[in-house]
Amino acid sequence: MAEPLLQVEDLGVEFRTDEGIVRAVNGVSFDLAPGETLGIVGESGSGKSVTNLALLGLIPQPPGRISSGRALYRGEDLLHANLQRLSKIRGRHIAMIFQDPMTALNPFLTVEEQLTEVTRLHLGHTRDEAIAHAIKMLEQVGITGAEKRVFDYPHQFSGGMRQRVMIAMALSCNPDILIADEPSTALDVTIQAQILDLMKQLQSEHGTAIIMITHDLGVVANICHRVLVMYAGKIVERADIDSLFANPRHPYTIGLLDSVPRWDTDLSKELRVIPGQPPDLAKLPPGCSFYPRCAYREDGCKLSVPPAFARPGGGDFACFVDVDSVITAEERT
Repeated sequence: MAEPLLQVEDLGVEFRTDEGIVRAVNGVSFDLAPGETLGIVGESGSGKSVTNLALLGLIPQPPGRISSGRALYRGEDLLHANLQRLSKIRGRHIAMIFQDPMTALNPFLTVEEQLTEVTRLHLGHTRDEAIAHAIKMLEQVGITGAEKRVFDYPHQFSGGMRQRVMIAMALSCNPDILIADEPSTALDVTIQAQILDLMKQLQSEHGTAIIMITHDLGVVANICHRVLVMYAGKIVERADIDSLFANPRHPYTIGLLDSVPRWDTDLSKELRVIPGQPPDLAKLPPGCSFYPRCAYREDGCKLSVPPAFARPGGGDFACFVDVDSVITAEERT
């Protein structure tokens, strides 16, 4: 197996607030292989985005703080790199597509100015070389008339086209790792499918490893090789894509999958929902953080934090309950 490009070990991120210390990320560990697409799923506030912002040194300090861990990119710890070193890594070796392209793109600068800044900084392009490269990248992500459109402003593009511009910018320096934070949010299903197909195509051409942050399990099924399921700042389950969908082991993962419409089920039945709300991260319960919402909980779950148990075939899950023994035949269908 190839040496991982990225190894994250025991990452902790906390924020000081008026309500107390919020542990947004609590002991997260994972690795990323070259050319792999790793999905990170969970509800809003589960720690998905904060985990990846921490890798690039984008956590505001204060009020944020890296409280533990390390993140090794080709053996170099990103969490302890200085700002000058991180500025050389961002965009060049690790790039990020932010969730909202309208706010991520500067509305006062043309697309040409924003695309060429990256390659002139990291690749040493002249202005003419940078413009030619920017046009090439826009063409590569499917923007027609790129020779003219490169001089347009972000507001002159549709939402799907702006997202394509963000992808072009992120891939301009052919990075090893692309972090995509909800890249298809707020796009209609047709544009969403086009964006995902584009990312898969570019990955096959460039060999880029992708971290896909999303709450959409359909996106995960479409593009990812492995999945991390996060809840309340922790990874509660990890598995390859086929195993996770065929045999989810954590009750939270089961709840997420049950809440997604499926073509092979009776559409007249109401979708199952996960009751309650995610916990207050400043006041986490003493045991399993999912205990108050769990349909399969036991008394012991309230007292102890479950460790990671190995899944058959690889991966792990953090739950004391053997869900296979308590899910009825009716619930399985």
